[in-house]
Amino acid sequence: MNYRFLGKSGLKVSELSFGSWTTFGTQVDEDLAYRLMVMAFDQGVNFFDNAEVYASGLSEIIMGKALRRAGWKRSDYVVSTKIFWGGPGPNDTGLSRKHILEGTDAALKRLGLEYVDLIFCHRPDYQTPVEETVWAMNHLLQQGKAMYWGTSEWPAWMIRSAYDFARQEHLIPPLMEQPEYNMLNRQKIEAEYLPLYTSMGLGTTIWSPLASGVLTNKYASGFPEGSRLSQAENEWLKKRYETPEGLVKLQKASRLHALSQQYGLSLPQLALAWCLKNPNVSTVITGASKPEQLSENLKAAELVPLLTAELLEQIEEILQNKPHQLQEFR
Repeated sequence: MNYRFLGKSGLKVSELSFGSWTTFGTQVDEDLAYRLMVMAFDQGVNFFDNAEVYASGLSEIIMGKALRRAGWKRSDYVVSTKIFWGGPGPNDTGLSRKHILEGTDAALKRLGLEYVDLIFCHRPDYQTPVEETVWAMNHLLQQGKAMYWGTSEWPAWMIRSAYDFARQEHLIPPLMEQPEYNMLNRQKIEAEYLPLYTSMGLGTTIWSPLASGVLTNKYASGFPEGSRLSQAENEWLKKRYETPEGLVKLQKASRLHALSQQYGLSLPQLALAWCLKNPNVSTVITGASKPEQLSENLKAAELVPLLTAELLEQIEEILQNKPHQLQEFR
């Protein structure tokens, strides 16, 4: 396993990490979660991702129990959580100072930890002044309840605004962003955030590298029972791939599957290695509900050298979705 700096911070995270979204508390119980996390840790994974909204908090409880059961030294692993959707109450959602502070305390209690290493603002909150959010996140870090803070799925202009305000007020700025990034969804990482990598030193902890399972080719003939997109809580994801645009993506996945077979790779391994090829990706968050899935995914770190210029060109011929870069007029 290789380790990459999280943006311009001094923190190193494993280039492949392990997350609990859609698995812990639904497909994965406490015993299996423990087995998967130990398996990942033994292969060099040091970053484990979570959120207050995952399984309505149960995901954090399960991960916390697994961490205590494993008994690892606290300095040997990195844990994150994300704050935005905390419950049904009028102040249980969003990025107000009240919800950030109360939501973090609740998350730490569920995890059984004194602090998380990373805490993310799970989505942009357009109804709360960004200044209020920055002050609240700075307060958390000053209290020692988190080491670093960042954003998830924020537009570049809003990240820049938060960063500039923090610098102006001598506060701790956001240092990382957690966007969706995969072969079928490239705009933010490869275009929108480009100015932020150098000007801010932005790090990225990307999610859904397999496009919610589409880049396993399991949906080539429909949505099999027990798969992620067959679950009721993921109906919103399923609808993405029932549109004409979604069907095109499913067809691309089938072609990518055939290409991966030519090179002796599985499609998930190809998709993960492709994400790792991007130097602006700090870590790729993988997920799994079975040990064999996790084992296959973790091998991707060794396969990046196989992505030659020729193979990358063949991938682009299938994808046909490379983001347009800003035109330089000077």
